[in-house]
Amino acid sequence: MFGRKEQEELEEKQLCKAASLSSKSRGRLKKEEPCDIRTVFQHDRDRILHSKAFRRLKHKTQVFIAPEGDHYRTRLTHTLEVSQIARTAARALKLNEDLTEAVALGHDLGHTPFGHAGEKALREIIGRDFEHNQQSLRVVDYIEKRSSGKRGLNLSKEVRDGILNHTGENVPYTLEGQIVRIADRIAYINHDIDDALRAGIISDEQLPKNAIKVLGKTHSQRIDVMVRDIIEKSWKKEKIMRSKEIKNATLELREFLFENVYIGSKGKDEVSKAMRLLKHLYNFFMSNIDYIPEEYFEFEENRKQAVVDYIAGMTDRYAINLGQELFIPKPWFENNH
Repeated sequence: MFGRKEQEELEEKQLCKAASLSSKSRGRLKKEEPCDIRTVFQHDRDRILHSKAFRRLKHKTQVFIAPEGDHYRTRLTHTLEVSQIARTAARALKLNEDLTEAVALGHDLGHTPFGHAGEKALREIIGRDFEHNQQSLRVVDYIEKRSSGKRGLNLSKEVRDGILNHTGENVPYTLEGQIVRIADRIAYINHDIDDALRAGIISDEQLPKNAIKVLGKTHSQRIDVMVRDIIEKSWKKEKIMRSKEIKNATLELREFLFENVYIGSKGKDEVSKAMRLLKHLYNFFMSNIDYIPEEYFEFEENRKQAVVDYIAGMTDRYAINLGQELFIPKPWFENNH
């Protein structure tokens, strides 16, 4: 059988010196017997893949709230695109592809309904920072429950670090986590342009000419250029790097999206409604705490935090349907029979 030990030995032979070896993992929060078939990072990936939080990503906003159309990205398709980009780079650099995939699949588990609008609403509700990367770690450490009934996915420290530090000021300590951090940006910049073009919010002619000259005219060309740049600049290096030219062109596209898509475009018309809905739900739950499932109090005594955890885990569709049920009056018909 080509089991865990044999795979660990193969990693030691084939991966580069800077790669994170499964056999050298820093371990889990709680010690447990390793799987005899899968490596620790493969096991982590599978736990994430089979989680309820992962399945809910298919009904969570990426950029456009409740878009009419089957081809706009959701948080799930974004996650899969990040995984594909990151795995391509990791394999070419002879890094640990399993660790890379696990971090990529888990990086957005803590995202709220309605994307960053939901994140902003929860910040205003609790009066302090609410960051989806921190909530993602909270999901895998406490909120998610395994089929065995055990609380938390008990992931390896390498995967947890990659999830927590895929955005923000801190950088993952593994090269695999660093790849996911950059792959996340490559994915959303390119697919958000694609979705905005499809929606008619922007046109090809509006895209920054210098950035397009450097990166390419099409979606696939731009991703190819960005990924090749990571591979070429990071080969046999101690950290994941990019060239200044590609990095600046990517930043120019990101700034263009903020100015023309993320803020004030017709695609963001529903943002204020989405934020208002989440605030109404929070106030309702705080006054009617029995509506919160008991499982949220198995690991959290603070009512406010339990309500925030519950709302953060909702899909767009669930939040909208719940708002209609709780806040919209239903017609009453007299029974004349």
